Amino acid sequence: MKIKPFGVEIWMNEFETQCKYNLAETCVASLTVEQLLNISGKGNTILDELLPMKLTYGEIDGSSRLRDNICGLYENQKRDNIVITHGAIGANALVHETMISPGDHVISICPTYQQHYSIPESFGAKLDILWLRPENDFLPDLEELESMLRPNTKLVVLNNPNNPTGALLMGPNLEEFVAVVRTSGAYILCDEVYRGTNQVGNGFAPAMADIYEKGISVSSMSKVFSLAGIRLGWIAAPREVLEAVSIRRDYNTISVGMIDDYFASLALENKEKIIGRSQKITRGNLKILDDWISKEQSISYKKPQAGTTALLKYDFDIPSREFCIQLLRETGVMFTPGSVMEMEGWLRIGYANSPEVLSQGLDLVSNFLSRMESR
Repeated sequence: MKIKPFGVEIWMNEFETQCKYNLAETCVASLTVEQLLNISGKGNTILDELLPMKLTYGEIDGSSRLRDNICGLYENQKRDNIVITHGAIGANALVHETMISPGDHVISICPTYQQHYSIPESFGAKLDILWLRPENDFLPDLEELESMLRPNTKLVVLNNPNNPTGALLMGPNLEEFVAVVRTSGAYILCDEVYRGTNQVGNGFAPAMADIYEKGISVSSMSKVFSLAGIRLGWIAAPREVLEAVSIRRDYNTISVGMIDDYFASLALENKEKIIGRSQKITRGNLKILDDWISKEQSISYKKPQAGTTALLKYDFDIPSREFCIQLLRETGVMFTPGSVMEMEGWLRIGYANSPEVLSQGLDLVSNFLSRMESR
């Protein structure tokens, strides 16, 4: 099997340890163990629960406690509709591996997380890309989607909220998207790792697994719950999908770690506090970013509706990778070049770090842009 190098991950591996202001980060500012224990009220009793824990495999699909807690994030899911994975990256890979055979037709949006087009392509799928365009607020063109559907379309893939644009399918737009796909009988895989970060309301868009009979929702503890270090995700899907997934999962997962399962359960049992913290950060920081962009002549964007990232359009005649390397070397600020996401001429910023890091980093970027404009 040949597969394209994973552009974003290669970029992060190469430069993440070299920056002072990581504005390429996509997680809401990560929690420490101490913060999680304080939020959960377990600071003084945690060892009473951990020390007797036998570090065996645990429940293969994930503990009943964890899966029941995950069900609380959905409207119509039960424990048997949930399986635990090694992060959303493991969940996505398992779904693609399970659903796609050579010759199957797959439609994926772009830009998106590269898994969602490179993995199907590597399995021999016939891939069509539904491009998200700024003139359409980076939302899918439903007429274009309808024209792409074929009798053998097996899977339509999106992430909602979108990485890297922050676009959000919700309300009638989401319902119409599902209605178009339903006519083909295809499954929809929706990567929902940023679900809970909407800029208005309770933060949650409807989950694909809740609104479509062939909907598959993938998420994790990494982004909204600020716990990327525990490497835990899940799939919410119809039973027939999970039964097929489990056959492949037995070969590469067995079970997730007992301690990871425990900490994820603890976080979900205190989800209101953690999600509230995340929304305070993402909503406050987007205002900081929006105010900054309004003052910059050479930067523009489509304001995100959700998520932790935005695509910035810059007005300089320079490749995005070169731009980002110069920025990093001169200021210590790290962005992600659009070239690693099939979006040359753009930059991705992650704006969910601490407000201080974001503000200080953006001030340095302003100085860098001033120098660029005067060259």
